[in-house]
Amino acid sequence: MLTIYRRHRKNCKQRHDGRSYRRCLCPIWVDGLLNGLELRKSLKTRDWQAAHELVRQWEADGKREERPAPIALKEACEKFISDAEARGLREPTVYKYRLLFRQLQDFASAYGLAFMVDFDVDWVRRFRASWPNKNIAARKKLEALRAFFRFVHDSGWIAANPASRLKPPKITEPPTAPLTKEQVDSILNACNLYPDKANAVRLRALVLLLQYSGLRIRDAVTLPRNRVQGDKLFLFTAKTGTAVYCPLPPVVMTALNAIPGSTYYFWTGLSKPKSAVGDWQRSLKRLFVLAGVPDAHAHRFRDTFSVELLLAGVPIERVSILLGHQSVRITEKHYSPWVRARQEQLEADVRRTWPEHEPPREVHGGYTGDETRVTPFISRRKNGGGGGSRTPVRKAQRPEDYMLSPVRFGFARCA
Repeated sequence: MLTIYRRHRKNCKQRHDGRSYRRCLCPIWVDGLLNGLELRKSLKTRDWQAAHELVRQWEADGKREERPAPIALKEACEKFISDAEARGLREPTVYKYRLLFRQLQDFASAYGLAFMVDFDVDWVRRFRASWPNKNIAARKKLEALRAFFRFVHDSGWIAANPASRLKPPKITEPPTAPLTKEQVDSILNACNLYPDKANAVRLRALVLLLQYSGLRIRDAVTLPRNRVQGDKLFLFTAKTGTAVYCPLPPVVMTALNAIPGSTYYFWTGLSKPKSAVGDWQRSLKRLFVLAGVPDAHAHRFRDTFSVELLLAGVPIERVSILLGHQSVRITEKHYSPWVRARQEQLEADVRRTWPEHEPPREVHGGYTGDETRVTPFISRRKNGGGGGSRTPVRKAQRPEDYMLSPVRFGFARCA
């Protein structure tokens, strides 16, 4: 006879109650004799009803069903990383997956979840509740978690995907906030006050490049010299792989030419791009504090570049190409309120609803705008019968004339 029980973990509060307590979420084990052989083994489930059905099936068949060995969480994460690298995902994307897996393994170690089959919807929800991320960061992290569990489910290591039942978080995206002309001037003037004079020249060139090219901070920091020919910038963006071709004004070319010669303008090429971007972001943050614009960041120069083009009347399709977006829908999502033609069309639609003058008191001519002549209520004129009717119409008489008119009968006059 086989008996199932919960084998309490070390951190279970009901551990001292022994096998009699069944209301916790500890793993379920089986103990007893099957065909004269002693059996003591984990059932790899936490569902009490599923464990009962499995043991009943074993006793009915007289043998226990051999299941494939469950895959460990660490092994599943390593296989996912290998697959991501084989697919050619970018290093920043793979880094985010590695960070997620470290957090997932720490969470699983704290609660004794060693295998992928141990994760159900409740445990995945509890893992998400432990995140400090909010807003867009939480949504991106949830997308990565879903991709991992989808990979595990497609590989046949779990029966169902528990992450597919998680609802996405509510997101409040901040509006596009371009820098004003006064703020840009303050940042450029603060370059002269920067303590590191040797780095101030490159810092000023970086600010001008971000302002007049609309590049992302990573693409600007890793910009090689051979991508700038004359006064033109040609670059494949690292994020989307889209070709970006943009002319640069003389002030930007002068600042770039002032940088000592090397393969890159702002990078040695020896460290990782992520480390170089972090160094320049810290330098920019220090510069923004000196300029009195502490809430500025590098991506706001990209917003400034886009908004100035849209306000100048450049179609949003061309702006999307300059920004290196894969689709114009991405550009419309962030910059549609700044499209000049769109705003002018909305203003014209509102103005057309305004009345041009005070409406006249007489009856108007409908939607044609032509005024119609009004017929007085008491009138001796003919008010009908003048159309195309073939029935002759007698002219209307005054009421007093009807009493004086002779009466005619339809039969012959008597002799």
